[in-house]
Amino acid sequence: MTSWKIFRGTPEKSHNGIERLPEPPNWRRFDKEERGITYQARGEEIELVNAALYLRRPLLVTGKPGTGKTTLAYAVAKELQLGEVLRWNITTRSTLQQGLYRYDAIGRLQDAQMSQDKKDNLGIMGMYSKKNLAEIGKYIQLGSLGTALLPSKNPKVLLIDEMDKSDIDLPNDLLNIFEEGEFEIPELARIADKIPEIVVQTYDNQRTIIVEGKVQCQAFPFVILTSNGEREFPPAFLRRCLRLDLREPTRDELEAIVKAHLGDIIGQADKVIEKFVNRRDKGDLATDQLLNAIYMLTRTADLPDSPMLDSGDDQEKEQKKEKFIERLLQYLSSTEGI
Repeated sequence: MTSWKIFRGTPEKSHNGIERLPEPPNWRRFDKEERGITYQARGEEIELVNAALYLRRPLLVTGKPGTGKTTLAYAVAKELQLGEVLRWNITTRSTLQQGLYRYDAIGRLQDAQMSQDKKDNLGIMGMYSKKNLAEIGKYIQLGSLGTALLPSKNPKVLLIDEMDKSDIDLPNDLLNIFEEGEFEIPELARIADKIPEIVVQTYDNQRTIIVEGKVQCQAFPFVILTSNGEREFPPAFLRRCLRLDLREPTRDELEAIVKAHLGDIIGQADKVIEKFVNRRDKGDLATDQLLNAIYMLTRTADLPDSPMLDSGDDQEKEQKKEKFIERLLQYLSSTEGI
């Protein structure tokens, strides 16, 4: 009899059960080309994305975890053929310069010391020869924001994720960037009279030429900033953004999402969807939790020892199934199950 269990809790008896592991669900496949392809955009989302494109304004997307804020950026990039999404994951320590560029001054100093010419004893002063000045670009890499502002015919897609986690000053620091669409790299501007063009590395590991230490966008990037609504932003920042509040999907929308990810299995999934909607009324749940539960139902229900097995009139099996589903649908804002 084939068990649904890959791991059996018997490390003293090793086996090759991992070979039976099925293909992962599509939301856990790490193929950037396919990300966003199953996104189910609603009318208000389509309208505000288009408004942001027309107005060249950032779009601040607010919503509970799991409502699709991040995926929206990938869906836009996929549909409009705008290339790889440039992603900046915000933490409490994130600064504007990290988003723009990084200069490895220590690495440059170490390389200068190692390549020091003992004969003429250039030493650290060798760093300031014209030849070595030209090599400064090897130690500069643009961040996701800096790369998004590079001149291009079509806008790049920039995702600034979880903006509400940022330091209190970061939203205000972004104001001038959003307004002017340009920034300066002081390390390159200082030597622009000697070497006006420097090649640097971009966030997506390409090479680009910076002229006179300045980056000026040609097409303002399509910027999505996401927020879980855990803080308020200053009015000056909000004035420069369009705002979209992603509501939780309705029952019909959940069915469409399930179909897009897992095919036409609503008959099998109907009870789990109903349970998800009822539980969501009492606490925070994310849509991918529903997808997780239905994936487990459809992939293991035909195996004799699966907790998802159709229980028929067996009350004990039905209780086991309900308990397993509840474990997959634990509330996000509580310590339930911990």
